[in-house]
Amino acid sequence: MHRARTVLSVIAPAGQQNFGSFLLRNQVSSKLNNELAAASSVKLYNSAAAEPFLNGSSSNYIDDMYNAWLRDPASVHASWDAYFRNNSYSAPPSLAPIPKHHVPASQYIGTSLPAIGGGAALAGGRIDDKLIDDHLAVQAIIRSYQSRGHLMADVDPLGILNAEVVRSPDQSNTLRANERVTRSYMNFEEQDMERTFKLPSTTFIGGKEKFLPLREILNRLENAYCNKIGVEFMFINSLEQCNWIREKFETPNVRNYSNDEKRLILARLTRATGFEAFLAKKFSSEKRFGLEGCEIMIPAMKEVIDVSTRLGVESIIMGMPHRGRLNVLANVCRKPLPQIFTQFAGLEAADDGSGDVKYHLGTYIERLNRVTNKNIRLAVVANPSHLEAVDPIVQGKTRAEQFYRGDGEGKKVMSILLHGDAAFCGQGVVFETMHLSDLPDYTTHGTIHIVVNNQIGFTTDPRHSRSSPYCTDVARVVNAPIFHVNSDDPESVMHVCRVAAEWRATFHKDVIIDIVSYRRNGHNEIDEPMFTQPLMYKKIRGTKPVIDIYANQLITEGVVTAEEVKSVKDKYEKICDEALEQSKVETHIKYKDWLDSPWSGFFEGKDPLRTPPTGVFEETLVHIGNRFSSPPPNAAEFVIHKGLMRVMAARKEMVDNRTVDWALAEAMAFGSLLKEGIHVRLSGQDVERGTFSHRHHVLHHQTVDKATYRPLSHLYPDQAPYTVCNSSLSEFGVLGFELGYSMTNPNALVLWEAQFGDFNNTAQCIIDQFVSSGQAKWVRQSGLVMLQPHGMEGMGPEHSSARLERFLQMSSDDPDYFPPESDEFAIRQLHDINWIVANCSTPANYFHILRRQIALPFRKPLIIMTPKSLLRHPECKSSFDEMLEQTEFQRIIPDASPASENPSGVKKLIFCTGRVYYDILKQRRERKLESDIAISRVEQISPFPYDLIKQECAKYPNAELVWAQEEAKNQGSWNYVSPRFDTCLNSSRDVSYVGRPCAASTATGSKAQHNKELNNLLNDAMAL
Repeated sequence: MHRARTVLSVIAPAGQQNFGSFLLRNQVSSKLNNELAAASSVKLYNSAAAEPFLNGSSSNYIDDMYNAWLRDPASVHASWDAYFRNNSYSAPPSLAPIPKHHVPASQYIGTSLPAIGGGAALAGGRIDDKLIDDHLAVQAIIRSYQSRGHLMADVDPLGILNAEVVRSPDQSNTLRANERVTRSYMNFEEQDMERTFKLPSTTFIGGKEKFLPLREILNRLENAYCNKIGVEFMFINSLEQCNWIREKFETPNVRNYSNDEKRLILARLTRATGFEAFLAKKFSSEKRFGLEGCEIMIPAMKEVIDVSTRLGVESIIMGMPHRGRLNVLANVCRKPLPQIFTQFAGLEAADDGSGDVKYHLGTYIERLNRVTNKNIRLAVVANPSHLEAVDPIVQGKTRAEQFYRGDGEGKKVMSILLHGDAAFCGQGVVFETMHLSDLPDYTTHGTIHIVVNNQIGFTTDPRHSRSSPYCTDVARVVNAPIFHVNSDDPESVMHVCRVAAEWRATFHKDVIIDIVSYRRNGHNEIDEPMFTQPLMYKKIRGTKPVIDIYANQLITEGVVTAEEVKSVKDKYEKICDEALEQSKVETHIKYKDWLDSPWSGFFEGKDPLRTPPTGVFEETLVHIGNRFSSPPPNAAEFVIHKGLMRVMAARKEMVDNRTVDWALAEAMAFGSLLKEGIHVRLSGQDVERGTFSHRHHVLHHQTVDKATYRPLSHLYPDQAPYTVCNSSLSEFGVLGFELGYSMTNPNALVLWEAQFGDFNNTAQCIIDQFVSSGQAKWVRQSGLVMLQPHGMEGMGPEHSSARLERFLQMSSDDPDYFPPESDEFAIRQLHDINWIVANCSTPANYFHILRRQIALPFRKPLIIMTPKSLLRHPECKSSFDEMLEQTEFQRIIPDASPASENPSGVKKLIFCTGRVYYDILKQRRERKLESDIAISRVEQISPFPYDLIKQECAKYPNAELVWAQEEAKNQGSWNYVSPRFDTCLNSSRDVSYVGRPCAASTATGSKAQHNKELNNLLNDAMAL
């Protein structure tokens, strides 16, 4: 056998052939030697036939036998026939001169070389170059269809954009000739069409067949990749995943549907179409953003849900824009139709809040899936007109539900996101959300994205709305397969939906269904689309609705009769009529019926106007402090950075001295909540260490990669889980994610920290549309905490201000209304406002306000301006005494200097908030004005502490009243507090402003200018 290997390994010198041929010949020879060795061990050939070869008397023996088999498989022994037929042998190439049309073999190094029938052999038994070229060409053709077949797929029901993809330099939607996938590829002629080729392992078009004529190969490839479905997947870097997709689309007859399945598709399509028709007839002047032109979306979603439910999913959370939302609520979620029709009646709301338009509302439904006979929970998250803003919120809600269910692989809970084509490629939050898909602390283990591709955005066509070929190209960055499908072929749509659901269940990764459709009406039902798209809408006017196309198809196939089609339609219309009559008895809209995740039992049995103290026992503080300042139990093996050892020693010293700084107070707040069974999740850019290197909640082994220790996860054996996670460099997406997370379970403290306060600028959409107004629009409470590093410290405009004024401007309390004073004054204010805005100046108050978030009998978002320099300020510390039981959050911290002992002699009372207090305090001390000037800190700015402000002002009857702030006059708190001071004091005393003048920028970039402004501020504050 050794001699045989030696003979077969001999090749011509490299100078007698091109480099590609040399590599290919060498590869084939090496492969052949191994295969023959394996063949001899299993006796694939008979000894008589193999004897000349094994004895080395004929080095070309097996080549001759192979060529004979190519001409006539019956001419060789059955064992050799099986050997060749199983692709166990690859013939070496000829060393003859290469013809002009030859494809360099170097392009195909690493591919398998299956046998190709019908070729001619040269004298001496060598295969000619055309046979090798044809051999490689078939593989190239197969790969070409797999990678570029979608360019030729008939996915446009209007037939006007011709795959809308590869643009020529003049930007017309025409395919360049060299991008075509055609039968003439690689110079095959008509006479070659009947030649039989062995199929490689990279295709499944043969099913159980391993040999097919070229004509049949091309037919099957075109049916798989160039019909009504265009598949983009060859960019995926996993061979297993690519083969999985190939099998789902290439296997013959894979899309066959039974008559019962076809009737189900028709029934669902009838309901989707009938719902829009009913609304159009009954509410012709109302905006509803109907689904006409893409009614197939409803059966598509139901197919995804059916398959996912069959595969074990129990809860599905959905997000979508306004188009088709009412139809989804009615026919996917099965929300009672009377509740939907009530939204058209113009009734007043029965709940608190301003409400929202009907096509922005969400819902939550638990029902039986009749196809799988399993219970399913469906939620549609409320969303404003910011089309894709809901995406990260859905993901956060999904992740939270998976967490609380212990669904670590996403087998029970999943998300579905619906998109419009223009928004999917145009809005950056889509990328931000998709980029979270594989991050360990943010993944939802695969999302099914369904794009309703109307081929237009309001009035803008794709040529002017995107630079990418497809609207779905953003998904390629996360290796998500993309299935483009013609909306007028319902069975093809169902097939891609089935495959998408199975993909998600198999690989737990994102997948895109691009339903290429059209919008039969304008942007809304009153809009006139012919103004801007006359040719498109002329085509649309002549296009049959998909219900007619599919009904006629099934009638022709004998699956249904015309009478049955009409009966199903009439039955659904009757259901709608009856529901409309039922809706007329309602007198108010109940927005609580539209909650997307109700908190079962949370509000029951609680006094809505009572909050327990937020202090804790001293032994709890000591225990948490000691654990937080101690190395891991295996400290001898876990190498900690020397700088961190000093940090931990300083923490231990503070615990021994019964004091806390900002980081230690935060850890004690988190730890005490974890002890009480409250899950804590802290997320944001670099929050594990802290942007200012103060937190260090994750210790890293200095010599072992990925070895970490989280002290707060090891406080108590039965504590709740603690999640602290660095996020991607995203604000819009990650803040939305954490908001969604907070909406799932009220008994959790969910915090998002901006790296610098101004970073919330890029998350403003989430803040405006969901955080500040969510309860008013959708009766949707959230206890989300936003930590915003804030302070004018000479670090320039972008690292100074968290835009405190924006949060205050969006607070919903009335500046002219002084609430009735009572023992419940403070909590009633919290109950009635939309959110809480605070700027704490002590670690103890920070500790209490975090714990108060959970102690409240309701949930409100909390916006905290957090410090930077105060994290290590020697005076910014608190005693354990301020955190013990019976203590609580202080809305105002009154002056405790000598001035408070003789209030009538005080000449000036300065109100301020946050870190500027320490600058003013230092100046007062240096100028020895402790008896003349009192300083009161407003810790909770909104809702405004009218009662305490009134008391403070009354305490110092002869004092000049001043509001001092470090921000510019048109920024910060001044414009918020000024009218409220007037209301509080009934305009009996004036409150003057001390601070920086008005400015366009948040801060100066000049350190010298910053110091000059600060000195002016302090001089004005100290002036008597």
